[in-house]
Amino acid sequence: MMEEEELEFVEELEAVLQLTPDVQLAIEQVFPSQDPLDGADFNAVEYINTLFPTEQSLANIDEVVNKIRLKIRRLDDNIRTVVRGQTNVGQDGRQALEEAQKAIQQLFGKIKDIKDKAEKSEQMVKEITRDIKQLDHAKRHLTTSITTLNHLHMLAGGVDSLEAMTRRRQYGEVANLLQGVMNVLEHFHKYMGIPQIRQLSERVKAAQTELGQQILADFEEAFPSQGTKRPGGPSNVLRDACLVANILDPRIKQEIIKKFIKQHLSEYLVLFQENQDVAWLDKIDRRYAWIKRQLVDYEEKYGRMFPREWYMTERVAVEFCHVTRTELAKIMRTRAKEIEVKLLLFAIQRTTNFEGFLAKRFSGCTLTDGTLKKLECPPPSTNPFLEDEPAPEMEELAMEKGDLDQPKKPKAPDNPFHGIVSKCFEPHLYVYIESQDKNLGELIDRFVADFKAQGPPKPNTDEGGAVLPSCADLFVYYKKCMVQCSQLSTGEPMIALTTIFQKYLREYAWKILSGNLPKTTSSSGGLTISSLLKEKEGSEVAKFTLEELCLVCSILSTAEYCLATTQQLEEKLKEKVDVSLIERINLTGEMDTFSTVISSSIQLLVQDLDAACDPALTAMSKMQWQNVEHVGDQSPYVTSVILHIKQNVPIIRDNLASTRKYFTQFCIKFANSFIPKFITHLFKCKPISMVGAEQTSPHPLYHLSPDELPAAAESPLFSPHLSRRSEI
Repeated sequence: MMEEEELEFVEELEAVLQLTPDVQLAIEQVFPSQDPLDGADFNAVEYINTLFPTEQSLANIDEVVNKIRLKIRRLDDNIRTVVRGQTNVGQDGRQALEEAQKAIQQLFGKIKDIKDKAEKSEQMVKEITRDIKQLDHAKRHLTTSITTLNHLHMLAGGVDSLEAMTRRRQYGEVANLLQGVMNVLEHFHKYMGIPQIRQLSERVKAAQTELGQQILADFEEAFPSQGTKRPGGPSNVLRDACLVANILDPRIKQEIIKKFIKQHLSEYLVLFQENQDVAWLDKIDRRYAWIKRQLVDYEEKYGRMFPREWYMTERVAVEFCHVTRTELAKIMRTRAKEIEVKLLLFAIQRTTNFEGFLAKRFSGCTLTDGTLKKLECPPPSTNPFLEDEPAPEMEELAMEKGDLDQPKKPKAPDNPFHGIVSKCFEPHLYVYIESQDKNLGELIDRFVADFKAQGPPKPNTDEGGAVLPSCADLFVYYKKCMVQCSQLSTGEPMIALTTIFQKYLREYAWKILSGNLPKTTSSSGGLTISSLLKEKEGSEVAKFTLEELCLVCSILSTAEYCLATTQQLEEKLKEKVDVSLIERINLTGEMDTFSTVISSSIQLLVQDLDAACDPALTAMSKMQWQNVEHVGDQSPYVTSVILHIKQNVPIIRDNLASTRKYFTQFCIKFANSFIPKFITHLFKCKPISMVGAEQTSPHPLYHLSPDELPAAAESPLFSPHLSRRSEI
């Protein structure tokens, strides 16, 4: 029974002493211990087994029991000391709490006393400053009233003076006074509900209206709109009136400018009426000479009358340009059949020169948004090799030297007056386009006639195949036309000119290049060679002469030059034309045409050399190889093939030195054509003996001597086969 009671007591004790993990962790941090008895997961059985792991260890059981009893007594003493120390803690705590409550009550009483004293002090300060605030408000209102009365006195006196000066036309004094009155009136906007203030404001507006009408009447009297007579002329009164107009409604200023310019150009409209001889394009210089004289006359007579910020000289010139553009467009529509190319170009040149003169003289600040189409600057190029565009003369020189492939940076026009008059010529530029069409047609016909008269180019073995001189002449003419047309217009006329360029690029490719390629015997009548040999052995082979080979190479080099230059021409045209029309510039078809000419020339050279080797291959297939008893030095057909290759390839190589890639294409195409044909004829040699097979030698390169191998290695025709010679 005792043991059961002890076990129940132990279980109850363990239940009471069971702590939460957080409390247990806090205890371990405050009182760290390595003793197993202090562990939260202490197990008595495991602890006893640790103390007595074997039966032999039971010999010192008494010693272990004594140690545990000693530890129990120490723990009891510690617990007893702690319990006794906590006996008076509750009493001390209650005493400390009572003392704290008393201190709080005393502190609250002191705070209340301080608050009462602060409220009394604030009340005293308000009583002291009440009178001061009243004085401040009174002073502020008094100052505002005095200022307003002063402004009212100034406004009333200013309005009276303004009306009196207006009647006496004292515009110099009115200009200064009117600005001051308007500034003072701004202070009374919030008082417009007062009848007297509203009345003064209406008087000011009436004075402004009267001033505007009076100034317009004075200008009408000084510069009558009818006729060319100017009885009044400039005066100090009008100069002061312009200063007043700067202050009045802007419409007054615009009306003065409009009337003055209209009167100033009335003589021009009379002198250059549509029915006058001087109105036609051949005397267009007189129009510009007249306005130049008028501008000089204006500077002398009226330069000081109008304010500088009105830019009257420039306004007169701009209005002259508008009137001239309208009049020229009208007369050119009426007499469109009389417009010739030289006359049109003369008028455009004089007009663009005049626009350049205006750009040097004026800044263009008076041009409105609707006056001209804004000149669009091209996007900045990311190509670091672009350079500034040179002068037209330098561009033509570069074209003559064949230096068209150098890219140039687009240059934005910097003339604000560009097109202000010359725009009227754009609808009639079809005359220029038709003229260029005719000139280019005659140029192509002259090229054809010159080629027939001079014959094919002479063989060239020093600097490669010669480019036909007509090619450079054609592109130089293209360059001149492009630059000239871009100065006239960058719109639809440039597209029309591009179409003309495309037409004659194709004609040049057909008539000058393809049309002069040597003709060969062909069943289809085309460029392919069906048979250049006769059936009988030993007959003559119809192959190209030296001059014909050089001609084909020259045409190939010319086509390559045209291909590259056409690409650059397309880029130049896109630089010159408006941004919205760039997509309509496309010379891809013409470049394909020149590529076709190049391919035809290479194919013609391959067919010529291939056909020259056909008799030797035919002879090889007809030879009785089964009757050959001894292996000789070299077969006759090999000698013939080598002879033809040595005759043609060096000539082609030298004439295509400047176009090395096309010589490589020629060699590759010949090898691709000759080798299958050789193999076909080789199979025709049946029956063949072992000795005959050795005598055939599958490639003529194998018969070259060691001294000839280095020279053959330089040719792309044979270099792929050098490595196979040792194998054979």
